[in-house]
Amino acid sequence: MDSPWEQDPQADFAPEADWAKLSNEFTNSGYREGIIAGKESALQEGFDAGFAHVGVPIGRDLGSMRGVTSAIASFLSSKSQEESTALTMARDISSSLAGVRFSDVAPVDHEAEQHAREHLDASDDPIGQSEELLQKKEMEGLEDMLQRLTACATSRPSQGRPTREDVVRLKEGILALSGQLGLDIIP
Repeated sequence: MDSPWEQDPQADFAPEADWAKLSNEFTNSGYREGIIAGKESALQEGFDAGFAHVGVPIGRDLGSMRGVTSAIASFLSSKSQEESTALTMARDISSSLAGVRFSDVAPVDHEAEQHAREHLDASDDPIGQSEELLQKKEMEGLEDMLQRLTACATSRPSQGRPTREDVVRLKEGILALSGQLGLDIIP
């Protein structure tokens, strides 16, 4: 029995191996949880900043402009039975504003695009080709088609998506129209 061949070499080593494996698994798990928590925290901070400094101001401006032009058009159409140049202008501005999407006027987030490029694997879809983005583009295409179908025959043909400069010109048009009508409106 004093022979080394009779002893089980794994008997002494088994608890240490189990402990090392368990310790390694907990370390890896804790590391993953820390990474996830850090990403979620950064994601929430980014969302909050973008919402407060980009989304809300743009949404408020577009909503205010749409409301003002709709109110002016409604007022002018109830005031007179005939089509006036002011009413036509209000309807044109309102129609143009109806075609503006947030994605048309929001600034491009170059940092987010660069980050996405850095983290793409060779097997991933190219940027902009994820299933979610493809569905969004398809929906926007349907919205564009619906707008073309419902646009009145006198409206000018579409020359592409509206830009921030187009929205600035529409805002100037609202200010000119409200000045012409003697209204003190700040859209």
